[in-house]
Amino acid sequence: MAQCVQSVQEFIQDSFVPMVAVLCSEDAERVTRKNNLSFPELLRPFCRLTSEGHLRDPNNQVVVVKGLRISVTGINTRPPQTPELQRVLSQAVSICQPPEGSPANVITAGDYDLNISATTPWFETYRENFLQSMPASEHEFLSHYLACMLVVSSNEAVPTEQFLKLSQEQHRIQHSGDYTHPKWFIPNTLKYYVLLHDISDGDEQRADSVYEDMKQRYGTQGCYLLKINSRSGSTGADEQMPDPWSQYLHKTSIHNPELYEESAVNNATENNISAEEDGLDPAVRDGVSDTHPLQLDSPSDALIDESQAVNSANMTKALKQASVSSNSSPTPRGTCLTLNDHDHIRQFIQEFTFRGLLPHIEKNIRQLNDQLVSRKGLSRSLFSATKKLFGGGKVPEKSIAELKNTAGLLYPSEAPELQIRKMADLCFLVQHYELAYNCYHTAKKDFLSDQAMLYAAGALEMAAVAAFLQSGAPRPYPAHYMDTAIQTYRDVCKNMLLAERCCLLSAEILKSQAKYSDAATLLIKMTSEDSDLRSALLLEQAAHCFINMRSPMVRKFAFHMILAGHRFSKAGQKRHALRCYCQALQVYKGKGWTLAEDHINFTIGRQSFTLRQPENAVAAFRHILINDSKQSAVQQAAFLREYLYVYKSMSQVSGESSLPQLPLPCLHSSQTRVFFGHERRLAEGEKQAATHVSLDQEFDRDSSQLWKELEERVVAAANRGSVPNTFQPSQCCLNSQTDNLRYPLAVVEEPIIVEVVFRNPLKVPLALSALSLLWKFTVKDFSGPQDSTSGETISNEKEAVALKETTALGDIIDTQVIPEFTISPEETKVARLKLLPRKTGELHVLGVVYNLGTGEVGNSEGSLASDVMCVRGQQNLEIQGPRLNVTKEEKTSVKYGPDRRLDPIITPAMPLLEVFFINFPTGLLCGEIRKAWVEFVNVSGVPLTGLRVASTHPEFFTFGSATSDLTPVTPTAAEHCSAYKTVATAPSQASVSLVSPAAFGVSSSDRPMVAEIPLSRGLLGPGDALQIPLWLRGPDREGVHEINFLFYYESTEKAAKLSHRVLRHTAFICASRSLSIRATASQSNTLYSREREKPEAGDGEEKNTSMLVFVDVENVNTSEAGVREFHIVQVSSSSRQWRLHKCINPVGDRDTKLASRERGKLCFKATRCKTEEATSDAAGKYTFADLNLGSEQIVSSTTPCADFFFRQGLPSEPRRGVVSAGGVSQMRRQSLTPQSGIDDDVTSIVRKCSEVELDIIVLWKAYVVEDNKQLILEGQLHVALQTIGKEACSLSQKEETQEMVLLKFKPDLPPPVSKPSLEQLSHLIKTCLHYPESYDHPFPQKRLCMVPVTLMLSNCSLAQVDVIIDLRHKTTSPESLEVHGSFSWLGQTQYKLQLQAQEVHRLSLKACFFQAGVYNLGTPRVFAKLAQTSAMCETSQQSAMPALIIINSV
Repeated sequence: MAQCVQSVQEFIQDSFVPMVAVLCSEDAERVTRKNNLSFPELLRPFCRLTSEGHLRDPNNQVVVVKGLRISVTGINTRPPQTPELQRVLSQAVSICQPPEGSPANVITAGDYDLNISATTPWFETYRENFLQSMPASEHEFLSHYLACMLVVSSNEAVPTEQFLKLSQEQHRIQHSGDYTHPKWFIPNTLKYYVLLHDISDGDEQRADSVYEDMKQRYGTQGCYLLKINSRSGSTGADEQMPDPWSQYLHKTSIHNPELYEESAVNNATENNISAEEDGLDPAVRDGVSDTHPLQLDSPSDALIDESQAVNSANMTKALKQASVSSNSSPTPRGTCLTLNDHDHIRQFIQEFTFRGLLPHIEKNIRQLNDQLVSRKGLSRSLFSATKKLFGGGKVPEKSIAELKNTAGLLYPSEAPELQIRKMADLCFLVQHYELAYNCYHTAKKDFLSDQAMLYAAGALEMAAVAAFLQSGAPRPYPAHYMDTAIQTYRDVCKNMLLAERCCLLSAEILKSQAKYSDAATLLIKMTSEDSDLRSALLLEQAAHCFINMRSPMVRKFAFHMILAGHRFSKAGQKRHALRCYCQALQVYKGKGWTLAEDHINFTIGRQSFTLRQPENAVAAFRHILINDSKQSAVQQAAFLREYLYVYKSMSQVSGESSLPQLPLPCLHSSQTRVFFGHERRLAEGEKQAATHVSLDQEFDRDSSQLWKELEERVVAAANRGSVPNTFQPSQCCLNSQTDNLRYPLAVVEEPIIVEVVFRNPLKVPLALSALSLLWKFTVKDFSGPQDSTSGETISNEKEAVALKETTALGDIIDTQVIPEFTISPEETKVARLKLLPRKTGELHVLGVVYNLGTGEVGNSEGSLASDVMCVRGQQNLEIQGPRLNVTKEEKTSVKYGPDRRLDPIITPAMPLLEVFFINFPTGLLCGEIRKAWVEFVNVSGVPLTGLRVASTHPEFFTFGSATSDLTPVTPTAAEHCSAYKTVATAPSQASVSLVSPAAFGVSSSDRPMVAEIPLSRGLLGPGDALQIPLWLRGPDREGVHEINFLFYYESTEKAAKLSHRVLRHTAFICASRSLSIRATASQSNTLYSREREKPEAGDGEEKNTSMLVFVDVENVNTSEAGVREFHIVQVSSSSRQWRLHKCINPVGDRDTKLASRERGKLCFKATRCKTEEATSDAAGKYTFADLNLGSEQIVSSTTPCADFFFRQGLPSEPRRGVVSAGGVSQMRRQSLTPQSGIDDDVTSIVRKCSEVELDIIVLWKAYVVEDNKQLILEGQLHVALQTIGKEACSLSQKEETQEMVLLKFKPDLPPPVSKPSLEQLSHLIKTCLHYPESYDHPFPQKRLCMVPVTLMLSNCSLAQVDVIIDLRHKTTSPESLEVHGSFSWLGQTQYKLQLQAQEVHRLSLKACFFQAGVYNLGTPRVFAKLAQTSAMCETSQQSAMPALIIINSV
């Protein structure tokens, strides 16, 4: 139980006090009424004695009475009305609320820190009023009147006659039998005569003389002269006098009907809320129930019907008539009384008690004691007979179940059992608890033996209380007495009032003994359905017991607080119900008890709304809705409707101009995306619009980085190779992963789309309407040299509240409103809201504003319902920026940077480009050439310039060279034409042309990543369009390829805030297999001496001038694309040193047609470029040689063939094949890796010996059947021959996946100096044997045949070479011995020579044969090394082909 102001002893003593009745004459009433008080009210603050009283018990022992209080009330003969008592108690509890700023009791129990009210004054008020209003009963005498004050005014003509009349009136009430109320303790009631003298209006001498006469008549101890009203009400009104009556008369309305009525009206207003307003079904709505807590189960009980009420009906009327009070200030009381008058009243009460009441009680105790002793035949004193009375002969107590229902048993008033009880009550009232206990114990036995259960229960109850109050505690508190008494009252006697009193007393006693568990059990047992108010108060006290235990039981506290709150609510005590629920919420909040938490919050919301606390109601309902609720859909719908109703009511009452925050739906601010830009036109027929950026695309960090690098590349190209310091990558779509630290730039008259993510956490749909953005805007003019603010900040908040669309704001920013937006249960849905800025300045998007309603489909009156259940509010878009983690301070603390995505700066007008692709394919064969068209349209009102395009796959497309012929000029005219430039020519020797890479936009250092698109006069005006051709080449590797284009353009205004704009396009091309080309170059062993037809053969420039090129072509197409066959129509070459000279095969067209899985081999002779082709003017130029195998020659040195050749990358670069999806990163690696310096001279010289640098271009046509039509596709494949004897392939080998690289904390060692490989060193010297093919020799005549042989040695390098020729080498393989005979070289068999750069040396040898046959002369071994590398040993050179000679015998 909660802490109380009084101790338990004080509480019990004040609960049972001597009762004194008052009868006043009309004049006496008039005297007291000057002070706005009745006579009992006048005395009430002074009824507690400040000094000790004494009396003697029957054994002549002095009993000290401390702090005695008497109860002085007016006589009321009307039986008590139960409903009135119920209202009194309910009102007493209702008006007693916890004071503001009352001390809170903070209890820490485990994880809980609970803020609990330390005291419960409403419970104490209820308890006090309940005990005071207890109707007097026949089975006990504690609340019967012991004395009666007869009050007469000194202004009466004959006061003694008036006294006589009042005395006769009292006698008639007590003894005539006409009145059952009030009850009197003993027949001989003490009458005390009071003469009331009004000092301000009366004759004091006359009063004194009357008082003297009274003393003669009634004795000095039976009368008193009370002088009051020392001043008139008007005089000294400004003097502040103490008001001791306020704490008694304000504390409870039981003696103040006016206050009661006023409060009752307010309470009824609070409690009787209509079903519609409360959101409840009318059958279960809260309010003052028809059955009140104090109503009895058996209202026909005779004992209760005859019980006594407290107030006089006459006084009630008088009070109502006399009280004229305003609502603003309380009625002043005691205005005619001075402090001396207060002392007079206090002295009067003391005189009455000490000289009248206590002696009267002492006399009656003695009389009762004498009667009992004489009747029982016992000794004179009960004290001496205590052992005999209580020592033996105990009556065996029977259980309650065995006893008959004898609640209606009545004893006659003279019965000795009642005399014992009467004596016990008298002793109890004057604090003689030991004698009282003995008497109660004796009476208890008598009552039990008679089975008078009501009397027995009363005796048990008071025996337990008396035992507890005995000083020195001679015996323990008999709690079982109380339990038996409560059970008897409740179950046998059906008297809940007495059971409740018993419970209140026992619980307080148990609490004082720290037996909180027993007290809680007792309190909970007393709860029942007959009284909600009583049950609520007792459950609340039980909860306090649980929390005050040595180990606080927090959850039990909360649970019983909830039960108490529920019962308070049923009893109409809304404020107390709300308080209980709020205290219980502390326990359940945030502990995972979601359903309990929802119930509590829902009840708090409803009660707060009923109590006109809409802010608290909205907060509670908001809490239910924002958490992930586990409630059913029906329950959630009820919660939502209740919230909307409360919210709507609050907004109507407050009428605020600003919109409050709504809890639903959940707004994921961090996921907000902002898109700046124009809405693209969709594809029209064959036109395909550039994809650019849209909100439908998912953000990819790698892709974003790729676009950023492309933009850096094209910006660098537009700014003479360097990126400006002020460069910021274009970001059209901002989200949580983009860099939002800077203010984004938007363009005037271009829409800004804000994508907001809503989530509906409920299982019921939500209907949003009139959804729009909330913003503020500052107009600024950016055209001047400095940004000058030309306007104040404007907001659309007022328009959003009133749902107005004003043209004034429409001229600044056009705000889109979505009329309907429904979110399904538990759905996450995005809303795209548009703003169209009309002026330049700074924009700040603040949040969203909308109407929230339930998404349920209503009935025929749905329109009305939707209007009622729909509220307008807002939610702010507050985005937390990224955490800062750069400086030491930022790393050691939690700091967040700004996120500016919702704060764009509106810049002046900029050009806006749209790009369309015409006849753009989605699938190509590998290497297929296709001609498409691209259209550029300027859709803005500003001209654009500096149009460029960059791509991750520059080898995929070309716009052609500046010199290329652009006819035909329209896509339709070009539909059936070849993409190549062709010339009708019969197959013959190669036609040669010389081309510079610069003509195709290719520098020697890098591939053409950025292409500039020529515009007429350098501009594309507003609304203008430009169409140019675009050649595409299928990627060399099969699969789906993502190809990115970035179009860059600028405004003609150079001082624009936005320096440039970009447009993105991503194309996906599916590449299918076509042909696989493999090529090999072989050195020709033919040296110039054999070419005798050339007179200039001795010229050094013509050395080593030919080689053979073998081209292996395989059809690897799987016929998925319907390809019937491929025709090899032409083979071209491109090189700065070599060119194809002529085709050795095929014959006709047999070898050039390849069906699926077929393979063919072509052989070509290649020669070095002629001297006249390599003039100074042709330095760095490439020689293109075309060998057409059909009737048409494709000019490979023009667009598009040469474009794609150069876009593959120049042959001087080491080529790894085609750049695929990872092309940009590969290119980036190449550009970032520093050049490794100039190669070592040795390596360079050696490498050049075996280098070829010849590119083969194979041009083909494919015949495809599609939709029963035959189409001819054409294309080209490239093979780069780099080394003699090493096969090159057109299909790039798949790059192996990069393995994980371990982190290295030490720098890598520098790479070792590259050394030439053995294969490269074996190409230094080219050898050739000159000899007769057949030789006739007469072996019979001459045994030895000597044949002269010339060994030609040619130095292929540009350095001096040391050569060793070893003739002693013999073939060791058995096969060669079988085929070729054995011979010997004669003469010097080992030579050491030194050949100058590109020198040709002849060496004359002699071969000796012993018999006829076929011999292989290719046995000499040649070793060579560079002369300047002394440390290197000689390397064996590649042996020449077999040199066969036939020796004939003649």
